[in-house]
Amino acid sequence: MSWRWARRHRNGGSPVLLLLLLWHCWVRPAGADNASQAYYTALINVTVLSPERGGPTLLRIDRGRYGQDSPKVEVKGLLVAPVPINGVADRLGCDPRTRFQVPPNTKQWIALLQRGNCTFREKILRAASHNATAVVIYNNISSEEPVTMTHQGTGDIVAVMITESKVKEILNYLEKNISVLMAIAVGSRVPPKNFSRGSLVFVSISFIVLMIISSAWLIFYFIQKIRYTSARDRNQRRLGDAAKKAIGKLTTRTVKKGDKETDPDFDHCAVCIESYKQNDVVRILPCKHVFHKACVDPWLSEHCTCPMCKLNILKALGIVPNVPCTDNVAFDMERLTRGQPASRRSALGDFANDSSLSLEPLRTSGMSQLPQDGELTPRSGEINIAVTKEWFIIASFGLLSALTLCYMIIKATASLNANEAEWY
Repeated sequence: MSWRWARRHRNGGSPVLLLLLLWHCWVRPAGADNASQAYYTALINVTVLSPERGGPTLLRIDRGRYGQDSPKVEVKGLLVAPVPINGVADRLGCDPRTRFQVPPNTKQWIALLQRGNCTFREKILRAASHNATAVVIYNNISSEEPVTMTHQGTGDIVAVMITESKVKEILNYLEKNISVLMAIAVGSRVPPKNFSRGSLVFVSISFIVLMIISSAWLIFYFIQKIRYTSARDRNQRRLGDAAKKAIGKLTTRTVKKGDKETDPDFDHCAVCIESYKQNDVVRILPCKHVFHKACVDPWLSEHCTCPMCKLNILKALGIVPNVPCTDNVAFDMERLTRGQPASRRSALGDFANDSSLSLEPLRTSGMSQLPQDGELTPRSGEINIAVTKEWFIIASFGLLSALTLCYMIIKATASLNANEAEWY
């Protein structure tokens, strides 16, 4: 019915068709799998009739499991292992020459076989061909738990799997021709686990949707960041060109003997912290502050403000009115280098002027006071830490998401395989 409805609405209902396909391919098989995952435990008592011990010895094997296609009934009988073939022990029962040496007048007997080399169905049919009442197959690895065997077409013969524990002791008795009786009783029914392939698909789809939303948010975030960075770079280039034009309009002159700049009481150059000497070329800003031309020109090219009073020279000269100029920490770095050797001061200045640093601008207009020395702290480290933290969060989110998805799939697969029927 659902397929006809989907075919009728195939032109306008592709999402519905997709959901129907998921339902048929995953949810319905999941229900069938859950039915097959339920199994019955088997309680097994082994009685050893050893004349040496003067009486029967009871061995109990709790961890047994009925086969998926086996009748869930009680059965008792003499335990028999295959006889050696050409002097070689035959534990598997896969060889067409496999034989069982059953004592005469034995009405019910149980074949004891080892797992491996052929299917459970072949082992059971081979034992049934010798009129065995039941077949007990033990694991070939001691640490493994019994599995639910699938063996369609074996008729009404009882098939049970047990662990390897105590099997070696039983085989030792059988090799000494000591009679061993086995009684198999039906235990409890173990229902399937709640986790199904349908829930796995639901969780996986939810996880994928979450990943898509998160990825879209990250992409949008970085696009906005790139756009902001590009716009900022364009503005800086435009301001740089305007600053060069403004520098060309500023007054320059050469210091001569007797000028006020050579007076010891005259302020030093605020950029290099050195006094003015004869024949020094100085530049006079619109605010009347004087600096060495070689010192202030690079500063004006980047900041277009007076290093002392923060006057916007572009606005003062009428080149680009009402445009705020950026003022990063380069000047603050120079202030921090007061009293340091010239080589150290130059290195710090280069560090502050490095264009690769992303520094948050301080927007100023008109006159503003300089911050105190205690507040002059470079912020490049903070910005680098912020960028590193940003990438760390993104990488951590991706890694954690991938690990969570892998863990979820592994656990789901393990829970499914734990109860799945096996045929080999």
